Amino acid sequence: MAVLVIADNDNAHLRDGTHKTVTAALKLSGDVDVLVLGKGVSAVADAAAKIAGVRKVLVAESDALGHGVAEAQADAALALAGGYDAILVPATAGGKNFAPRIAAKLDVAPISDIVEVVSADTFVRPIYAGNALETVQSSDAKKVITVRPTAFAAAGEGGSAAVEAVSGADAAKTRFVSEEMVKSDRPELAAAKIVVSGGRAMGSAEEFQAVIEPLADKLGAAVGASRAAVDAGYAPNDYQVGQTGKVVAPQLYIAVGISGAIQHLAGMKDSKVIVAINKDADAPIFQVADYGLVADYKSAVPDLMSALTAAGK
Repeated sequence: MAVLVIADNDNAHLRDGTHKTVTAALKLSGDVDVLVLGKGVSAVADAAAKIAGVRKVLVAESDALGHGVAEAQADAALALAGGYDAILVPATAGGKNFAPRIAAKLDVAPISDIVEVVSADTFVRPIYAGNALETVQSSDAKKVITVRPTAFAAAGEGGSAAVEAVSGADAAKTRFVSEEMVKSDRPELAAAKIVVSGGRAMGSAEEFQAVIEPLADKLGAAVGASRAAVDAGYAPNDYQVGQTGKVVAPQLYIAVGISGAIQHLAGMKDSKVIVAINKDADAPIFQVADYGLVADYKSAVPDLMSALTAAGK
């Protein structure tokens, strides 16, 4: 059995989700190759070649691949699909875009967001906003799977896989127009070790910025938000943590003024340590929190900031 992992990258850096997807792939087979899609991705390919357990790194480049055009990504993967029994993709926004296209062209049922590999044809995935786990057995000869990176440990370094160029692809009916990238000195939300999130209790975008962002900067953390806070306009869409936002599993997750709706819990309950600050003692967030403080954030956060300053943070 041979497995193809499609790398998550930004043309310059290999993202950590690739290492975690390789871990899932190695549970299926010892023959794991990585496909790097993009433009000018030599550094990404070299990084992928160092992942322990990777047999070979394939590199497909084109302008459309460099811009992440889903049709081109799917076509590049399909050109190689005949040599593999399974194609694994990190369950990122991009991966969720092109993986179903690959499955449709192969006429197989995609298996989404797996959190465990039971056997070569059986997988576990969350359903009902993460409140239940479903075991899925696939009879398809070729499998297309998206992997929830937070559920797997990252594969180690030390590999020395060969790097091989393959044909790129351009989308015949789709063209890249433009993109607007959010630039920040903070860690990327999905990969951050510490996340500070704010909820609807902030009351305004100005309050969110005045309370959540300084605390995040003090801790060297990424900033997150509940859907309610995003919908209210307190924070941008790319801050949203939850079932319809980003799934995170940092070492430390601090939830400030977040009640803990099911949708939000689905995106952060796998965090190693969860700290909740909420003045409502019955808030659902306390059911998953390791440490809970029933207090108004307007006094609790300044006290925390002072304590961090005293500790030399």
